[in-house]
Amino acid sequence: MNKKINLVIGLMTLCTAFLLGLQFYWNYTAYQSSVRVFKSDINDALDKSVNRLMDLRRDEFAARYKSWLADTNIVIITGRYDQKSEATKFTIRDKYPNYERIPFDIGFNYSKRITHITPEARMFFLKTFTKDVLMNDLQSGSAYYYTEHLGKLLSTAFKNDRLDITRLKAIYSNELAQRDIRNNFELKFTKEIFKGWSTPNKPLPGYTYSTRQFNYGFHRPKIGVNAFFINPNLIFFQKMKWVLLSSLLLIAITIGCYAYTVKTMLSQKKLAKLKDDFVNNMTHELKTPVATISIAAEAIQDFNLTRISADEYLSIIRYQAANLTHLIDQILKSIVNDQGIISLNREPICLTAIISNCIHQYQPQLQAKNAILNTNIPANEIYIIGDTMHMGNVLANLLDNAIKYGSDKPVITIEATAVNEWITVSITNNGAGIPAEYQDKVFDKFFRVPSGNIHNVKGYGLGLSYARSVIQQHGGSLILTGTNKATTFTIKLPLVTHEVGQHTIA
Repeated sequence: MNKKINLVIGLMTLCTAFLLGLQFYWNYTAYQSSVRVFKSDINDALDKSVNRLMDLRRDEFAARYKSWLADTNIVIITGRYDQKSEATKFTIRDKYPNYERIPFDIGFNYSKRITHITPEARMFFLKTFTKDVLMNDLQSGSAYYYTEHLGKLLSTAFKNDRLDITRLKAIYSNELAQRDIRNNFELKFTKEIFKGWSTPNKPLPGYTYSTRQFNYGFHRPKIGVNAFFINPNLIFFQKMKWVLLSSLLLIAITIGCYAYTVKTMLSQKKLAKLKDDFVNNMTHELKTPVATISIAAEAIQDFNLTRISADEYLSIIRYQAANLTHLIDQILKSIVNDQGIISLNREPICLTAIISNCIHQYQPQLQAKNAILNTNIPANEIYIIGDTMHMGNVLANLLDNAIKYGSDKPVITIEATAVNEWITVSITNNGAGIPAEYQDKVFDKFFRVPSGNIHNVKGYGLGLSYARSVIQQHGGSLILTGTNKATTFTIKLPLVTHEVGQHTIA
């Protein structure tokens, strides 16, 4: 049986370890997936943020350029329908040129044929030129000057253009928030020098994640922008919180079930050993009275005994039969206790009287062992609510153990004290004592302190288990304290706090 239990525990351990390994692998895979999604999100967010800001900047440049074109003190716009190309050609030239230059002609599909520029045609040109021509130039990263004066204005505007970091950060923060990312970040800008970036694309000190580089400039040299993030593990775990919680719950349930099952199996293994020891001990205990009864019966049957001799043998038979009855009672009490169906006849009972009666009943055993009994019991009657028979059995068990497991001439002390609505009864004996490693096990059913194959003291490992169960059902406690020279069992029970008849209970 032990081999089977060990095999089952081993297989369960392997299965549990495999399941835990799968859970950790699953969580690690989910973590890596969260990292990939995070990197994709921060790059996508920065790409959209840069494009959005670039669109806003292009719109602002286009509006300024449109205002320059509309200013008649800067440029002159003319227009006429060209029969050859079948299109309306518009011409741009400086109003005050520094030198003669061929005017710049641009053809548009204007719906009306004109011989000179009109306000309506002028508005069409301004709108179409800035929308189609200038915006394409800005998107390509270059802008043609068209006239000398416009070129100077545009060059000055490009030169004075400054990176609006605050604006880009605000747009980027909003894009990140839409992706449920609220981690601190830092932006870094670099310039392109000879088709290479002036600053390598490396993370800033203290930052562990960075985006790709995005172009932030209208013209050469290009301006690159990167976003850097502090270790965002909190974001990963926050996004994985339900996965982690469910996984942790499953792991906890698995470990709990595994621990409970292993504990139960080990308890069953231990219980099986205790039962085997109990059966061996019980077999030994049964042999003596049965053999004695058998011999006495044969003597009565086979020998012509006198009346006195026959009575002696009958007395032996009755005594051994009583031993068997006591043994059966102990087993029945254990079964009833195990099923939790001890029936208590609860009523006010005088505990001091029960103690005195128990001492009186055990006088023969005390005298046979030459025991010294010291008592310290209050003279007044002390009452509790309980069952007389079961409380008497508990005290008898404890006193019987004190006699049997004491020294050759045991010194036994019984004390009872009532304090603050509780009564404490302690029974102490001298002797070898109970080793510390067994003191928390003596109340387990069938347990007996190991002593090899020696059976010099009769016992079944049932009495203390029964005693603690009865005391607990009375609302009290039974504990063991001891050294290598003495053992003390202490009972603590609640007192009755009203009067019964003429006696003050507490």
